[in-house]
Amino acid sequence: MSRLVVVGSSNTDMIIRVPHLPAPGETVLGASFSTAGGGKGANQAVAAALADGDVSLIACVGRDSFGDAALAAFATAGINTDHCVVDPQAPSGIAQILVDASGENSIAVAPGANARLQPRHIDSAGRLLEKAAVVLLQLETPMDTVLAAARCASSADAVVILNPAPAGVLPEELYPLLQLLTPNETEAALLTGIQVYDAGSAAAAADTLHQRGVGTVIITRGARGVFLSQRDGAREPRRSEFPGFPVTAVDSTAAGDVFNGCLAVALTEGLALPHAIRFAQAAAALSVQQHGAQSSAPTRAAIESFLTSHPTAETSSS
Repeated sequence: MSRLVVVGSSNTDMIIRVPHLPAPGETVLGASFSTAGGGKGANQAVAAALADGDVSLIACVGRDSFGDAALAAFATAGINTDHCVVDPQAPSGIAQILVDASGENSIAVAPGANARLQPRHIDSAGRLLEKAAVVLLQLETPMDTVLAAARCASSADAVVILNPAPAGVLPEELYPLLQLLTPNETEAALLTGIQVYDAGSAAAAADTLHQRGVGTVIITRGARGVFLSQRDGAREPRRSEFPGFPVTAVDSTAAGDVFNGCLAVALTEGLALPHAIRFAQAAAALSVQQHGAQSSAPTRAAIESFLTSHPTAETSSS
């Protein structure tokens, strides 16, 4: 049984590189076009597998060339696809990604078969989820499916991580099932109504999420690093900040997915959370220096080499 199970989406990314992201109504001529494997669930699974994780993926693709290519790529990466579903009635998901000269992106997604990943598929994979050490979820599949996976994994005492992207309203029932919630600043603001711009506002947003039942909140802040808030019972939360690694970004498309996939791998290996965060940050820092989503995910050797040459320490704030 896999130590890490990722439940989520699989897309084919259609990428256009542009000088700047278009404003509403504006047409921008692109410099190049390419396709690549994507989808938040698939991205996280591939990143985890390249980091030497023992990974299974539960996803749904269409019976088409995009789905065939995705399954072949997962197998090549060493991911167990026994519980990937091939749906004959829906096309595989696609994402249209615009990437500007500074590496910033704008993404539109047509979910296709991802929307047909159902709770019954989670039930079929129940034994896999029950034996996992960590289960990693996102929000590009139906909420009923996310809830079903969280319930199953939580009842078996797995560590349940939700990367709440794309951000939206979460059912109150979901929060207490999560051991870790990993929003970025924008997602934290959408979940809590609190704009996150510094450590104080990050702490306020984290407190709101703690009140809903989440024990550990990790807010990713891009180049500004990571804010960690942990609450154990009635005690005051413990806060820590982890500065970002100084690198020159060319494409931030899957940085958050790489972070989450590698964080999950580190936790399956028993790393303490601060060390797991630094491992995941190093992986994300390497990914933004490459183009693409899954193609930007680094190997375990590259992550460890980066950490050796970029030693940094967390900064505790309370």
